[in-house]
Amino acid sequence: MKIYVTMKSLAMRKAYLTKKEIHLEGFPTTLRVLLTELVSIQIQEFNATTQTETNMVSFLTNKEIEQQVYAGKVGFGNKYSDQKANLQTAARVAIQAFEDGLYRVFINEKESIDLDERLGLQEDDQLTFIKLTMLAGRMW
Repeated sequence: MKIYVTMKSLAMRKAYLTKKEIHLEGFPTTLRVLLTELVSIQIQEFNATTQTETNMVSFLTNKEIEQQVYAGKVGFGNKYSDQKANLQTAARVAIQAFEDGLYRVFINEKESIDLDERLGLQEDDQLTFIKLTMLAGRMW
């Protein structure tokens, strides 16, 4: 199953959206299953790279720097450890973050608020993740 995932952070100064095509193995029935499968894909990609796969001399073009500035972080993509990420821990953290309201999930511009509600996800559906940024300070 092919879906498209768009990510946006409300903290960004510019309207920078990244759209990524994701291939899922099945048709997730609930948001909890969907989030777990998306985390699994990200963990597999992360664990597939090693520290030795990075370039000897890293450099960024002006265009890459500009794109990363809009994304909120400029870096060389280096991995400084060969430690592998744990799927169960990462999935638990992603679900806890959703329950805590740290990000919102929209499927075809309709917000999904219940982790265990039936999704009815279709081929080529558009998912949008919006990371909410908490402001620090006092209210008085």
